[in-house]
Amino acid sequence: METLEDYLSRLKKYNQQLHICGKRNSYSKTDHDATFMRMKEDAMGNGQLKPAYNLQHGVDSEYITWLTIGPQPTDATTLIPFLKDAEQHLKFKYKNITADAGYESGENYVFPESNGQMSYIKPANYEISKTRKYKNDIGRIENMEYDTQADIYTCRNGRKLGADHIRHSKSKTGYTSKKTIYKCKDCKGCPYKSDCIKGNNCKTPVEERTKALQVSKTFLKYRKEDLERILSDEGIVFRTNRSIQAEGSFGDLKQDMQFRRYMSKGTSNVLAESTLLAMAKNINKLHNKIQKDRIGTHLFPLKSA
Repeated sequence: METLEDYLSRLKKYNQQLHICGKRNSYSKTDHDATFMRMKEDAMGNGQLKPAYNLQHGVDSEYITWLTIGPQPTDATTLIPFLKDAEQHLKFKYKNITADAGYESGENYVFPESNGQMSYIKPANYEISKTRKYKNDIGRIENMEYDTQADIYTCRNGRKLGADHIRHSKSKTGYTSKKTIYKCKDCKGCPYKSDCIKGNNCKTPVEERTKALQVSKTFLKYRKEDLERILSDEGIVFRTNRSIQAEGSFGDLKQDMQFRRYMSKGTSNVLAESTLLAMAKNINKLHNKIQKDRIGTHLFPLKSA
């Protein structure tokens, strides 16, 4: 009887914990709204799991015009809720949306276009794609020839990878993506096989495996268009100012105002605290722009070499 009561007590406890956690993977016992996130706070930049909130800043002309607080440990799932929330409360929407590589996803590419906005999202592979190792990786689809009419990829050895089937997958946010699976019929005797087929997760030896590619055509289409925009003169100005203004807004809070830890608990209290800090930061910025006669300036110009 005592054992049964102990099991029932544990079951109630586990159900309560699952209810508190919700769709998250973790929560803090001292602040149930906080989620454990990897923080880079030590001198070596190593990750440390600590209860935290994901604070998002929308910056225009060096002022924080909107902000949100969320439990998401990554930025990719915060962009669309942020844009919707800002549009609902500001009663207007920005035409151009500039974000860094952490926000890249198929969903984040599709939504701005459907919402009448232009995205300038830095591709996640932008920096690494310029390296020699990336360009010489024969297993990547970017380094294979593609026949648009026949819908066939050609590998380094001249063998064809045709479309085998289509796979649908749903993200945590409910977005459904479609990926086309391309497969090579036979990779036997290929001298480039060890360099082309990688990964040790599969139990099948490399010698017995054939090359397969997962290609999201919609994602690649938007990534290509977005890359062209961020490499344009206007895109370079936007990206430069994002680094200065958006990243700078957090720098102002952490370094200039020495704010590194919330004094309150709970999403609503943390949101109120963040709003007060943003207001203080905006007042300081206005004073600074008045002193330097920079009222009316919106973007920093590019410095000529």
